[in-house]
Amino acid sequence: MDYSTVTETPGTLVTGEALCMLLTRYQTAAGFCEGKAVLEVACGSGQGLGYLARRARRVIGGDYTESLLRTARGHYRDRIPLVCLDAHALPFRAQSFDVVLLFEALYYLAGPKGFLEECRRVLRSNGVLVISTVNREWVDFNPSPHSTKYFSARELKELLTQMGFRAEIYRAFRVASGRPKDRLVSALKRTAVFLDLIPKTMKGKEWLKRIFFGRLTPLPHEITEEMSRPCPLAPVPERCPITDFKMLYALCRPL
Repeated sequence: MDYSTVTETPGTLVTGEALCMLLTRYQTAAGFCEGKAVLEVACGSGQGLGYLARRARRVIGGDYTESLLRTARGHYRDRIPLVCLDAHALPFRAQSFDVVLLFEALYYLAGPKGFLEECRRVLRSNGVLVISTVNREWVDFNPSPHSTKYFSARELKELLTQMGFRAEIYRAFRVASGRPKDRLVSALKRTAVFLDLIPKTMKGKEWLKRIFFGRLTPLPHEITEEMSRPCPLAPVPERCPITDFKMLYALCRPL
């Protein structure tokens, strides 16, 4: 499977919210990375690796798609090790890392339980696993063409608990619904999803974004704090479903 067409790569035109989402993921992770050994699984073309490397003792990026890794290597050169890997069989010794990251990729995995078993193996006893994923209960949810399974907040917590993690689940990026334009865009998107009219690639979606969101910004090779402002995370309440937030974050420690 080649995930390059569904991955945001340098030069991809994105909205301001997409930049905020990108920075939020890595700023959340950075709080756990100071002086640590860090592995990012499904790092794509590596936009966040340099940001993490400025804080961590060691950072390794890994991805399944070689073309994405070539883009990352072209930017980082020898600064950061990059490995072609399968998330279900991580090519590292037991207890090699303090932090493992998986951003926007859990829903692509054929066997998420196998990945979580591997995380428990390669994490040290006091290690941290950080996951971000789209909330499938979001009212305008649109699945990626290569996805296998999306999780609600409750399902994600149950999966992580079952696999031996103590997990805290957070939400972010509240759905905008107050203005008439927001309600119109939401209705049009739901209709397009229902009729299967949404383009299947990042490139194909650019013209739609221009129509509905206006000016877009090219995604940089390496993120900086100046490019946006992170969105605060809020704990998920004990209720279900959660339809008014787009993103879920899980902060996990092995039991």
